[in-house]
Amino acid sequence: MIAPKPPMGFNTWNTFGKNINEELIREIADCFAQNGLREAGYEYIVIDDCWSEMERDPESGSIVADKEKFPSGMKALGDYIHQKGLKFGMYSCSGVRTCGGYPGSFGHEYQDAKDFASYGCDLLKYDFCFRPNVVESKLLYRKMGMALRATGRDIVYSVCTGGMDHPEKWARSAGAHMYRSTLDISDSYESFKGIALGQAPNLHYSAPGCFNDLDMLTVGMYGNGNVADGGCSKTEYATQFMLWCLFGTPLMLGCDPRTLSPELLSLLKNQKLIEINQDPECRPAFEVSAHPWIGGRKAYFRFLKNGEYALGLVNFSDSDGEVPFYTYSAGLGEGYCMQFENLVTGEISTPQKDYFGANIPAHGCAVYKVTLV
Repeated sequence: MIAPKPPMGFNTWNTFGKNINEELIREIADCFAQNGLREAGYEYIVIDDCWSEMERDPESGSIVADKEKFPSGMKALGDYIHQKGLKFGMYSCSGVRTCGGYPGSFGHEYQDAKDFASYGCDLLKYDFCFRPNVVESKLLYRKMGMALRATGRDIVYSVCTGGMDHPEKWARSAGAHMYRSTLDISDSYESFKGIALGQAPNLHYSAPGCFNDLDMLTVGMYGNGNVADGGCSKTEYATQFMLWCLFGTPLMLGCDPRTLSPELLSLLKNQKLIEINQDPECRPAFEVSAHPWIGGRKAYFRFLKNGEYALGLVNFSDSDGEVPFYTYSAGLGEGYCMQFENLVTGEISTPQKDYFGANIPAHGCAVYKVTLV
């Protein structure tokens, strides 16, 4: 199976936008190989929009790499990424043009898929812009899904509609391995908060082989780059990463990994949090919040493999305070208690029978591994 667990890696769009070139991509691949991100599970280096010439090659009809940005060509770049033990991701669009105005794959799906495969492409992000409205979007995404399979190469298919046409209802049937059902993220607390709260009810659409994609992480951007929007605090970035892990969504870094602080790099490599994200059962988290009059304080619970569970306590409000969790709400019954291990601090609670809570700072989060005792 392609993508039995949520894909992990990096995408150029959030930080670099159109300002990409082969030297930058090689430096990022080197960084992943040197700072432990590859060993932590981040394996895809994805080049987003604006990588090609403005027009197709007049003889072959192929989309060709920008000769100034990528003078060595995409095949050579894919080979370099593979030599680093990583995987190579590319971008195209279901319309006649990409969102940045470059050639899209409309009417060229099989030709483009074959070209991408020849470059060593391991993931294709497929966007939604400039799509002729005479053709149903589901058909266009099915067509590329079939075209990718026809290449004979294992290519993760990332459907990106910006939330249009409810891809959660049909992306899996179109061959997708991940799909965006939200607007683009920006580097702000309100942006990722809105995505998390809006997509929590849709997590049940994810399963092995196809995952709800909450968009690239903005952790570590600090208001810089292509989707800059004021930035977030360290607490807020930690909340975003912990939520993405708890919700089992793809973990695609959007910051410049070369400039990550040691503290955030350590967070992004936290294996206990990543293990929750990569849990092979891929079961959705569900809300178990109590006290609706305590605005913005939510608890999410998730069933994991081997009889283990995860709990996330999130304080979406603007003031510090306790986030409560009642064990009954998750299904605990007579004769059992729950024990909670904080996956950042390592602190382990005494067994709790009815209730567990923690003081969480404003915009903060804590994630626990839960065992029955």
